[in-house]
Amino acid sequence: MSLPGKKKVVSLSLLKKLLPPLRRRGKAVVFTNGCFDIIHAGHVRYLSRAKELGDILIIGLNSDSSVKEIKGNARPIVPQMERAEVLSAIDVVDYIVIFNESTPIKLIETIEPDILIKGADWAGHLIVGADIVKAKGGRVARIRLVRGKSTTNIIKKILKLHQKR
Repeated sequence: MSLPGKKKVVSLSLLKKLLPPLRRRGKAVVFTNGCFDIIHAGHVRYLSRAKELGDILIIGLNSDSSVKEIKGNARPIVPQMERAEVLSAIDVVDYIVIFNESTPIKLIETIEPDILIKGADWAGHLIVGADIVKAKGGRVARIRLVRGKSTTNIIKKILKLHQKR
């Protein structure tokens, strides 16, 4: 049995082979990254907006080990392959590459996206890889997040409900 959307989850080496023909056809490559731990409407709206800015949407998905490094030992809630499976089911997502590092710098250097996307909560000067993308003639876009929609808020709500029991 194969996972739905499995063809969207690719290695970086395969992605390097897939991108040149797309670029020759004039397709703009959009890249974003994140943990996408408990996927919610805010994620879907963010990814939909990212896809509107280009043609091919690639997600750098933090591996379980990198999520732990960034968010602490209690995270991720959902294992990486399940997070990848859920992201694969979102129509606007074209490819997903799981990475182990704490930042996606290696992915950005390799993919050389035309458009690098981050949430508007990131200050422009702190966006990893922005300098690389701009140096290659690309651009960086910051997308406004949906107020109150976050994995952290969902976890807090669940814990609060559990404490009332």
